[in-house]
Amino acid sequence: MRNQVPFLELKWTYDVLEGEIDEAVSRVLHSGHYLLGRELEAFEAEYADYCGAKHCIGVGNGLDALHLSLRAMGVRAGDEVIVPSNTYIATWLAVSQVGAIPVPVEPDPETCNIDPSRIEAALTARTRAILPVHLYGQPADMGAIGEIAERHHLMVLEDAAQAHGARYKGTRVGAIGDVTAWSFYPTKNLGAFGDSGAVTTDIDVIAERLRLLRNYGAKTKYVNDLKGINSRMEELHAAVLRVKLRHLEDWTRRRTAQAERYIQEFSAIGLRLQSVPEWATPVWHIFTVRTPERDALQSRLAERGVRTLIHYPIPPHLQAAYGEMGRAEGSFPISEEIHKQVLSLPIGPQLGAAQQETVIESVRSAMMEIQSDARA
Repeated sequence: MRNQVPFLELKWTYDVLEGEIDEAVSRVLHSGHYLLGRELEAFEAEYADYCGAKHCIGVGNGLDALHLSLRAMGVRAGDEVIVPSNTYIATWLAVSQVGAIPVPVEPDPETCNIDPSRIEAALTARTRAILPVHLYGQPADMGAIGEIAERHHLMVLEDAAQAHGARYKGTRVGAIGDVTAWSFYPTKNLGAFGDSGAVTTDIDVIAERLRLLRNYGAKTKYVNDLKGINSRMEELHAAVLRVKLRHLEDWTRRRTAQAERYIQEFSAIGLRLQSVPEWATPVWHIFTVRTPERDALQSRLAERGVRTLIHYPIPPHLQAAYGEMGRAEGSFPISEEIHKQVLSLPIGPQLGAAQQETVIESVRSAMMEIQSDARA
C-alpha cells in the first residue's frame, strides 16, 4: 500500500497551536473556575462578534444547541418542524426531544440542501418552525426560506453545525435566521477537544431563556425558573475555542483552495460535485463527490492509501429510530440517491499539498479503472 492519506488528523491542531493552547489551558487550571466563568463569557462575546450576532450562549454539544433552541423558541409537543430529509439524524432528534414532529422535505439535488420550493407543500396548521441545515459547510437558501417563514409566521432555526464562517450573500451565517445552533465537536472546522456547542441569536428573550435552560433553569443558584437541563460549555473548551477562532479564517482559506483544486480536477471525470450557487460562500467542512459506483471508488481509494468517509450512509427516515413514521424506501428518492452515492474526500488545513496530489491522482486512476471495468 502507498503512503496513507488519512481522512482527518485531529491532533494536527494541537501540534501547530501547542504553545497557545497550553497557555489557555493553564490559565483555566490556575483560575480554579471551570464552569460559567470568564473564558466562556469571553468566547461567547468573541464568537457572537464573529457571527455578527447580538448573543452567543455556550452549551454542552450541538444536539443540545438544537434541542434547547427549539424549547426557547416555544416549540412544544405535537408541533411540527420542517427538516431536511437529507441530513445527519441529530437535526431530527432535536425535534423529537421536544416532543415535536419532524416533517422532512427533499433537497435540491444539485446543492444537497433543503429545496425551498418544496417547503410550502409540507406546511400544516401545526407547523411552528423551519430548520434548514447548512450541509457540508454550504449555506442553504436563507432568503427563500425566510420569505416562506415570514408569509406563514414561522420561526427559522439554522443548523450550522458544519458551517462556521460560511456566508450567504456576503453575510456570515449566525444571525440570518431567528436562531442558529452550532456544534464544536472535535471534527468541525472550529472544534473543541470534546463535545461542545453554542447558539447565536439577536432575540433577547430567546437568549435569556437559553441561559436559563442550559443551567437547570436557574439564573441564580437554587432558584429555578424553568425546567432546564445541565448543558454548559466547560471553561477548558471555551479557552481552546478562543485560540482556534483566531486561526479559523486562515484554515477556511486553505479549505477553499483545496476545494477549488478538487473541482478543477474532478469536473470532467464522471463524478457529480456539489453545486455552489453564486450567493453561497461555503467553508468546505466536507468535500463530497457522488457516483453510482461509490463503494467501488471507496474500495479502490483505500487500496491506494486514501481514506474516505460516507456522510451519511442511511437517511434519517430509513433509520430504525424513526421506524414509527412508516417511511419505506422510495419515500424520499432524492435523499436516498444522495446517501447511496456520496463519498467524502480528505480536506482541511492539515492536508498537505503532496497529500492532496495523492488524492487527486488516486481518484482519477480509480475512476479510469471503474469506467474501464464497466466497458469490459
